[in-house]
This record gives sequence, C-alpha cells and structure tokens, in this order.
Amino acid sequence: MESSTLYVGNLNYETTEEQLSELFSAYGDVKSARIIPRKGFGFVEFASVEEAEKAMNALNETQCMGRTLRIDEARAPKPRTEYNRY
Repeated sequence: MESSTLYVGNLNYETTEEQLSELFSAYGDVKSARIIPRKGFGFVEFASVEEAEKAMNALNETQCMGRTLRIDEARAPKPRTEYNRY
C-alpha cells in the first residue's frame, strides 16, 4: 500500500462523518473522514500507511449500519479529457 487514505464504499446514506471517524479510529490516528453526500461512499485519511492498511484489513467486508463495507486504497482521480467540438 502506498497511500494513507482509504476509499470506503457501500456506506449507509445515514452514516455521518463523525461515525465514520469513530469506527476507523480504533485502528489508528484518523486525520480526516469525508463522506460524499448522496453517493454512499467516503474517504478516511490516517496518519500513516500502516494504520490505513490495518484498518482496511480489519474492516473490509464487515457490516456497518446494515451495509457491507467495501474498503480499498484511495486512488487519484483519472484526468479528464477535454473535448474540443470545433
């Protein structure tokens, strides 16, 4: 693993950033927890790669608020291609 930020998918839409941070804080120092509104996913950033990896291994495929979490290393967004219509 190279990143200390995790992608957390399949979140219950009622999950708050505070709940997400609390869940992951058992595995290390959570620097930030962000949920993308109405999309069912978010990101958790840890202080170290080791803590992120420990949390991913422990929580991937576990239940949270009735949903099975899908956790993976966060990836940089793909660059957008510009389309010139003329």
